[in-house]
Amino acid sequence: MTAAKPGRSRLSGRLAEARTSAAGARLPALTVELAALAALLLAAVGDSRLWALAPAVVAVGLLARTWRAGPVVAGSSVVARVLLLACAYLLGAVRGLDPTLAVGVAVASLAVLIEPLVAAMYEAVYPVAANLPGLGSQPERSPNPGRVALVNGAAVLVALVCAFTDLSGGIALAVAAVALGFTGFTALQGLRAFRARRGQERKLLAALTAYEPAFVVHWNAPAGTAYQLAMWLPYLERLGRKFFVLVRNQTNFDEVVALTKVPVVMRMGLNQLDDVIAPSLRAAFYVNTATVNNHVIRYTNLKHIQLNHGDSDKVPSHNPVFRIYDKNFVAGQAAIDRFAANGVSMPAEMFTIVGRPQVENVEIATGPIASIANPRVLYAPTWAGFYADSNYSSLLAGYDIVKALVARGCSVVFRPHPYSKRSVELTRECERIRTLLADDRRTNGRPHVFGAEAEVAMTVADCFNASDAMVSDVSSVVADYLYSEKPFVMVAVSTPAAQFAEAFPLARAAYVIDAHGGRVQGLDAALDDLLGSDPLAATRRDLKKYYLGDIPADRYAQRFLDEAGRYL
Repeated sequence: MTAAKPGRSRLSGRLAEARTSAAGARLPALTVELAALAALLLAAVGDSRLWALAPAVVAVGLLARTWRAGPVVAGSSVVARVLLLACAYLLGAVRGLDPTLAVGVAVASLAVLIEPLVAAMYEAVYPVAANLPGLGSQPERSPNPGRVALVNGAAVLVALVCAFTDLSGGIALAVAAVALGFTGFTALQGLRAFRARRGQERKLLAALTAYEPAFVVHWNAPAGTAYQLAMWLPYLERLGRKFFVLVRNQTNFDEVVALTKVPVVMRMGLNQLDDVIAPSLRAAFYVNTATVNNHVIRYTNLKHIQLNHGDSDKVPSHNPVFRIYDKNFVAGQAAIDRFAANGVSMPAEMFTIVGRPQVENVEIATGPIASIANPRVLYAPTWAGFYADSNYSSLLAGYDIVKALVARGCSVVFRPHPYSKRSVELTRECERIRTLLADDRRTNGRPHVFGAEAEVAMTVADCFNASDAMVSDVSSVVADYLYSEKPFVMVAVSTPAAQFAEAFPLARAAYVIDAHGGRVQGLDAALDDLLGSDPLAATRRDLKKYYLGDIPADRYAQRFLDEAGRYL
């Protein structure tokens, strides 16, 4: 495997992507407007229409590029299009002004100038709630600045063509009239939707008060992170008490509505939250440590309980921010000791051990792995993290690991972390692994599972149950897999293998592959132990209680339900 520095290469890729995105966003504000201004000036001082042709073509080309980048970005080019319309007017005057062209330019300019109103409506019209009795249907987000920009852009282009050629200005007027009508109609749609949203907001607190929820779940996260909430929703619903999910942006709203039939409320601003604190509320649950959680924590009449979305030895799992919650529900004693071991002082009463109810249906190993002729191994790498100190992903070494498993006759279940697709580099490695598995399945008939089948159709627990062993990273997946008592490998990425168990205590139950610094070492030895004599079987059984709680299997999820119910 080619040596690489994962943290540095990943950061370089992100910086390059950020620079490209930023450059695209600045384009309409500078380059397009300068080209349009140049066309206008040349039309004003030149004695030939050809002088203004080149910069006008450049401006139109750059506008087309911004429209490909996204409708909202395209909608910001109002000044450039007004300048181009002024250029069309001057060019029409040079050849003897066609009155219909002049009127067409004026109508098109009016349509373009209305665009900021449409954009403002687009931002002001958003859902208030879904599935909440007494509130009616959510207002549709009718205004579409992208479509308006495209229609008005067509009007600008036709006006320019008429000015540079001998085409009748009546064509420009007709297209401009259509553009103005469409823009005005869209603005009226936005106004109607805006009024509907305001009407729902006025009734929101009354509707929530009548609904009488016992608790709220506050969730704010980047797009594609719905698994954080999804893993808890079935158990929150099993509490048998009314509740609603509070989100803070449109993306999260759409994701939650697709997950549940319980009420979902969206409030974006801090000053909008008073409308959701119904008198019946007793507690607020959280499944991550988003900064905006503190917007709800300020309501001292509620009990604030952090559930988190997994338990692992990662740096974020002992973040001092957990101190702000009244209670932290943790899987086992390991989570409590982790804070103290990393210098984060927290009183014992801030913790409650509830296990990980999500593993209640994970099957326990029935025999030694050495007795299985062709074992199936789950490869479940984590992602690269937001920061260098939380980069635990083994995906840069993943191809070599999977290739070695296939060479030993194993079938593989490949389920990377959903966030892996955020990195171009990690996405490429995922595709290499999927291609390897597809080729081997076609050639040798091994029943590998990957792609949508493993990542969408199957749950994490399904993947656990479909495997006899696992290879993963520093991740909550490892702690959950411990429940199965099946053997697993952990890949040391951020720390050399010699110090790995000290930094990440769960590794005491794992066979370790060293991928620190980009070099893969100890792969064969780890796989020999994983698939052979499995000398750590007893260690795993001991650590299972430490990490996942000493809770009877037949009442495992009930522990969470009992503890949560105490606060409702």
